[in-house]
Amino acid sequence: MNNTTKIKKNYRFIKVQKLVIVSILIGFLSAFLGVILKNTTEYYEEIFFHKTVVNPIFLVVFPVFGLSIIYFLREYVFKKKENKGIKEVFESTNSPSNNLPSYKIPSHFINGLLTVVFGGSTGIEVSTVVASATIGSVAQRKQNVFRQYKTELICAGVAAGITALFSSPIAGLLFSLEVISRKVTRAFILTNLIAVSIAFGLLHLLDEKPLFAVHNMTWHLRAIPYFILLGIIAGINSVYLTRCVLFFKAQFSKIKVHYYKIIFGSVILSVSLFVFPQLYGEGYHAIKTIFINPNGMVLSLSMVLTFIGILVLKPIVTSATLASGGDGGVFAPSLFIGAFLGLLLALILNQYFNANVIPINFVIIGMAAVLSASIHAPFTALFLVCGLTNDYTLFLPILVVCLISKYTAKLIYPFTVYSYSPSLAK
Repeated sequence: MNNTTKIKKNYRFIKVQKLVIVSILIGFLSAFLGVILKNTTEYYEEIFFHKTVVNPIFLVVFPVFGLSIIYFLREYVFKKKENKGIKEVFESTNSPSNNLPSYKIPSHFINGLLTVVFGGSTGIEVSTVVASATIGSVAQRKQNVFRQYKTELICAGVAAGITALFSSPIAGLLFSLEVISRKVTRAFILTNLIAVSIAFGLLHLLDEKPLFAVHNMTWHLRAIPYFILLGIIAGINSVYLTRCVLFFKAQFSKIKVHYYKIIFGSVILSVSLFVFPQLYGEGYHAIKTIFINPNGMVLSLSMVLTFIGILVLKPIVTSATLASGGDGGVFAPSLFIGAFLGLLLALILNQYFNANVIPINFVIIGMAAVLSASIHAPFTALFLVCGLTNDYTLFLPILVVCLISKYTAKLIYPFTVYSYSPSLAK
């Protein structure tokens, strides 16, 4: 072996070593950030939501107060630099010169927390994704050897962040692949596998529990036609969510005085929360209530009207939250819509068509189906929901329904809130 070959071999070895070390750091920091944001949000959201139950006047105060603080922070602390959500990550991975600045870490962390805690009807997932992607982006700028692995290291941060939120390393890997990178390289496999392994290890050390606990799951072949129906309806609902978000953002962008946006958004939020408190924040508290005993629920007219109202209003209040300056995305809203849609469909099928389906199955599959259709990532949705429930009994029906819902949505409207741009829509 000549000297040139030895030098090249040593250089490759050193480069791999450095990639391993930086992937470990990215995985730990991104997961730690995700766990802190998740637990802090859950803790304070519960406290603030309880205050609105005791004194409903807070349903008026909290939204306008939260959106005003976020506006103040963006205007004076973060120097009028707007948060574009996951589109920022796309712009960074698609351009060698466009990097995610380090201020995105505290900006998305704080704004995402404030949005949800004060009643904004969205989730912290996108805030976590952008903040953790920024960790990867900052890391790749530290040494020249990492420049060519910009996308891989950003994806490693994203994958670790998603793993921390949903207790599913496979969902983290698949989200960074299906939504962000869309290509597999050896460096992608190395960096992302290490990052999600570190993230999942941290979850075990901290004894983080799945968000929704389910037991004694089973399903029957006779339910397949009803699962297919759920997939089609979920695809239609996801398009409604996507179009709502895009419409509200387009309309609110025409308002030149930002505080008018805050007032309009707060009015929509406050009125909706007065009618349906389930819409407050991420909505996971409402999903947990229907997880208690969905199989024992009996359909009534008031329940049907409540569920329909929630399904109609959720995309509107989510859109108003985001368009008026809130920080978040469609992850939590999709899971929320899917849970209520699935339960409503199951109860209707049982009461009026003697279908004898298992409602909790429809809750879980509905969550995955709407998420799959909303972000066009069926495999991410599959493993994410299985991770949320820590149960893989419904793996096959979830996979089928996720594919059906995705392609139903694409057939109706080819864009997601991440992929849409005015130039593409023309």
